[in-house]
Amino acid sequence: MAKKPDDSDILHGHRVVTGPELRNTFVERDDAADDPDRRRRRILHGVVLVLLVGLIVTAIVVALAIMNGQIKIPTAERSHRAAASACPASTFDYTPNDKVSLRVFNATNRPGLARTVADQFLARKFAVTEVGNTQSGYRGVATVISGAAGQAAAFTVQRNLPKSDYFQDGRSDGSVDVLLTNEFKELTAPELVDQTPGKLSCPRDSRRIVDSSKWPVMPKSG
Repeated sequence: MAKKPDDSDILHGHRVVTGPELRNTFVERDDAADDPDRRRRRILHGVVLVLLVGLIVTAIVVALAIMNGQIKIPTAERSHRAAASACPASTFDYTPNDKVSLRVFNATNRPGLARTVADQFLARKFAVTEVGNTQSGYRGVATVISGAAGQAAAFTVQRNLPKSDYFQDGRSDGSVDVLLTNEFKELTAPELVDQTPGKLSCPRDSRRIVDSSKWPVMPKSG
C-alpha cells in the first residue's frame, strides 16, 4: 500500500496558519481605510489631542508667570486693604466752627435748600464762602468733600451733618464742600453736636470703589 503524502498544513493534528492568512486577518482592508466615518474619527481624535497639549502648555506658562510675579492675581485681602485705605483712619479733634471754610451745594430738586442750610451753618459761626446748585447721581443724605489738609474741618462738618459720607479730592487748601442729596432732612441740633474726638465717616466707601458711578459730582468754583 502506497504511503499517503504528508500534508504541510497539518502539524501534530492541528492546522498551520500561513503568513498570507495572518496578513489578511490583521491588515485593514482597503475599503475600511477609505471609510469616511473612520477618517472623521481619526481627525477628531487628532484635534482633541492637539487642544489638550495646548492647554497643558498654557497652564504651565501661566503657573510659571504667577510664580515669577509677572502675573498678579488680586486677593480678597488686597481688595480689603484698598477699600480700607480710601477712608482716612486718623482720629481728629473737633475744629472750632469759625475755623472751617465751607461751601454748600444743593444736589436735589428742592429749591432754596442750599441757602437754607448755609444760613444754619452761618448761625453756628461756620465761614460759608459759597452757596449754589450742582448735580449728582449719588444717593444718600449728603457728601462732605475736602482735600487732605481739610480732613479735620470735614470731621467737624460731619458731626453737624449726621449720616453724611466723606470723600477726599485733590485740593490743597483746608476748605470743605457739602453736597446736599435727596435723603437730607436736617442738621444735628446745635446742643446735640458731639465734639469729642473721632474719625471721618465713610459708610459707603466699599460701594463707591466697586461702582465709581456712585461718586458725587465735585462742584467747581465759578
